[in-house]
Amino acid sequence: MTTTADIWELIEPYLAAEHLVLDDIELTGLGGGRVLRVAVDGEGVDVDRLAELSRGISRLLDNEASLEGSYQLEVTTPGLERKLRRPEHFQKSVGREVVAKVAAGDTNRTIRGVIADAGASSFTVDGDSGPEVVSYESVLKAKTVFRWEKSPKPGH
Repeated sequence: MTTTADIWELIEPYLAAEHLVLDDIELTGLGGGRVLRVAVDGEGVDVDRLAELSRGISRLLDNEASLEGSYQLEVTTPGLERKLRRPEHFQKSVGREVVAKVAAGDTNRTIRGVIADAGASSFTVDGDSGPEVVSYESVLKAKTVFRWEKSPKPGH
């Protein structure tokens, strides 16, 4: 069976030729309900471009990959609230608000704050209790948080 790493190697050169970055790959579900989610990042990615990319990626997978069984392909962008799964995701999100569930010994805890720095093995969150360094290995789940700011009423 083809792994997400195999799919990554197959799709990444195609997206690079399209001047885009392969941001993430996720294969979820079982049986006929499997979903292969491919997140791309770059300039000028709109709905039409995503449809075009979906057709190209689908052809690549049909011709090269040995994905067993059926799956639904979703080609998307990372979005406003994005999952952070790789060090590159954290590095691209420096300055953004994050919520992360981390393993702390026998328990789990949630950290909220702004990503102040992100390196190869850890990232720093500026939260209510000050800066905290978190290793990527301890992260169970993390995502950026988008907050809608209310616009001031005209004349105020």
